[in-house]
Amino acid sequence: MAKDITSRSQDYSQWYIDIVLKTGLADYSAVKGCMIIKPYGFAIWELMHDALDKMFKDTGHVNAYFPLFIPKSFLSKEAAHIEGFAKECAVVTHYRLKNADDGSGVIVDPEAKLEEELIVRPTSETIIWDAYRGWIQSYRDLPLLINQWANVVRWEMRTRLFLRTAEFLWQEGHTAHATRQEAEAETLTMLNIYERFAVEWMSLPVLKGVKTENERFAGAVDTYCIEALMQDGKALQAGTSHFLGQNFAKAFEVQFSTKDNTLEYVWATSWGVSTRLMGALVMAHSDDDGLVLPPKLAPTQVVIVPIPKLLPELDEAIGKLEKELKGLGIRVKVDKDDQNRPGFKFAEYEKLGIPVRIAIGARDLAAGTIEVARRDTKEKTNIPLDGIANYIDNLLGEIQRNLYNRALIFREENTTSVDTWQEFVDVIEHKGGFVSAHWDGSTETELLIKEETKATIRCIPMSNSSEPGNCIRTGKPSKQRVLFAVAY
Repeated sequence: MAKDITSRSQDYSQWYIDIVLKTGLADYSAVKGCMIIKPYGFAIWELMHDALDKMFKDTGHVNAYFPLFIPKSFLSKEAAHIEGFAKECAVVTHYRLKNADDGSGVIVDPEAKLEEELIVRPTSETIIWDAYRGWIQSYRDLPLLINQWANVVRWEMRTRLFLRTAEFLWQEGHTAHATRQEAEAETLTMLNIYERFAVEWMSLPVLKGVKTENERFAGAVDTYCIEALMQDGKALQAGTSHFLGQNFAKAFEVQFSTKDNTLEYVWATSWGVSTRLMGALVMAHSDDDGLVLPPKLAPTQVVIVPIPKLLPELDEAIGKLEKELKGLGIRVKVDKDDQNRPGFKFAEYEKLGIPVRIAIGARDLAAGTIEVARRDTKEKTNIPLDGIANYIDNLLGEIQRNLYNRALIFREENTTSVDTWQEFVDVIEHKGGFVSAHWDGSTETELLIKEETKATIRCIPMSNSSEPGNCIRTGKPSKQRVLFAVAY
């Protein structure tokens, strides 16, 4: 075990922080509640960005950018929306500083007060729908399929790197449609894209579902989500897609002329994922020795370590192998450090989560084999040098699948169906994970369960079939089971 990383069994929370800090994913900022995403962490986020961006564009979406600042009056136009975000908003009240008369430093210039305060965006529905009012006049202008990559600010008091910070990066899609059916279809299309990204790129099994009214996005008619299970048995919401109905269109008077020359309000969606996915990536796969990265999201997929160092006779063979791997689109690094011993290098690359490590020395070259170590299982194998590039290419795919299957087995082993309150409490307190149970459908009961156990309804699974039963807490009739968990 890496000596500078706390073990998961000893302190899971500290283990997570150790991984994030000591692998160079992120660091704390001088601004309380904010984080610095370091180059290694940002390289992973860029891979996420590029994969998702392509999926969005393949489904007809385009990117745009909207202002960081939102007039306060805009947030007053949709009552549920402002109620949902009011406590998290950062407010700009002045536009200028000046030197204090006593020489103590700069102060806010009291003469530079804004006529209307500006909100630093917690989300962009209001500023975007104000713009859409001028962009949408006719059915010919629809659908409008726009995505934005941006930062947002939600003033969090209790923060954790990547999982909950005052400022974070994300993408937010905002679309407008002529019919309810089109908007609802868009909502599900984007949910499915998030599921595909989680499964195929993050090797992360997720459950798709609908949020309860209490957990719904502020201003939405319906909120759909993907939920994932972390290694400590807590759930993490990994993405959301919202059907907004006509709420924002009515709030901002966004109407269009139909083919029949009548005026109708447009139908809307919004959807997003954030750098919270970085936290999910760490907690779903990593171990006590450091990061474990799915190959598709590893900035370096293969590292080649010459032993004992880059000798002239190895240079040609390593150069040829590097070229072959890059020719297959594999991100490869050749270690040229002459200062540290191989054992130190191996431990560092293991901590960074590089999926495949190749060690090659003069004896290996003479024997026509090299040592290949995989990060997920820590297995080492001597492989013939001939055809090694294709072997590595296939191995990366195998590692990607293995990480998914391993996480899926963990989720299945930690999903429990219960029928009584005592069973529910016992599982939440001692086992954790997802708990499938009946609920009477009332917000009152939902909040009571949360107060007594800290467990929330993560979603009503879309895969659910009708299953009459009785609520675990009140005994009242229930139409189907819902999924509970203690969550991040």
